[in-house]
Amino acid sequence: MTSQTVHHRLMDLREKYLHSYWLTKVASFSAILLWNILHFLVTIWYWVNDGVHILESYLITYGLFQKYKSLDPSKVRYLAIVVESEEAHQISEVIELLHWIADIGVKHVCLYDMEGVLKESQETIIAECNARPWKGVETAEALLKPSQLNLEFVSLTDGKEGVVEAANLLFLKYKDGGDKPKFTEPILDEALRLVGCSGPDPDLLLIYGPARCHLGFPAWRMRYTEIVHMGYLKSKKYGSLIKAIYRFTTIRQNYGT
Repeated sequence: MTSQTVHHRLMDLREKYLHSYWLTKVASFSAILLWNILHFLVTIWYWVNDGVHILESYLITYGLFQKYKSLDPSKVRYLAIVVESEEAHQISEVIELLHWIADIGVKHVCLYDMEGVLKESQETIIAECNARPWKGVETAEALLKPSQLNLEFVSLTDGKEGVVEAANLLFLKYKDGGDKPKFTEPILDEALRLVGCSGPDPDLLLIYGPARCHLGFPAWRMRYTEIVHMGYLKSKKYGSLIKAIYRFTTIRQNYGT
């Protein structure tokens, strides 16, 4: 093999390497460019979407949409508000939200946050809202004929402790029985009621905060609950609240057989 042949082969290898190198560079650049374009388009879409929602909220607030004037708040017999614990420290925002809810006509509200921040401030909240605390012995008639805003305060520990107490109650009740009992839904509901953790099932649950989940709200109270994420508490809007409640009142719920 002559030196000239070796030289040609080295040149061919060099050209292939450079060709492969530039192809890799171009592919990498194209992928990054495509990603940035998609990211830009998605960001623009979210901005436009947020802008539309903000505009719609203001239009609803000022009564420019006729359909929202026909809202029937009686269809929301029990409303749950879930607030992310960091935002739950914004008590003034919570109080303002409750004033809006009362103005709409919803009179039974459950306030929940995981760490019990709202429960610790319940005296202030009740006083500022001219409300009364919800009691577990409330009757169905009280739900149908409310006189003023009723507030229930729940935290994550209520759910955990309620399950433990209900389980202990059932264990003590059936430990001496011969046959293993079948724990049906009515039996479990009764056990939870006896330990004071049965509360009514919310018709609608509104979540305020970054998380799109119920943050540990008692699962046994959400069997037929409609859940809506409302965004950050500090960014709340009266029109968005009206829209969420109105949409719920127009939904037909199928409970199955």
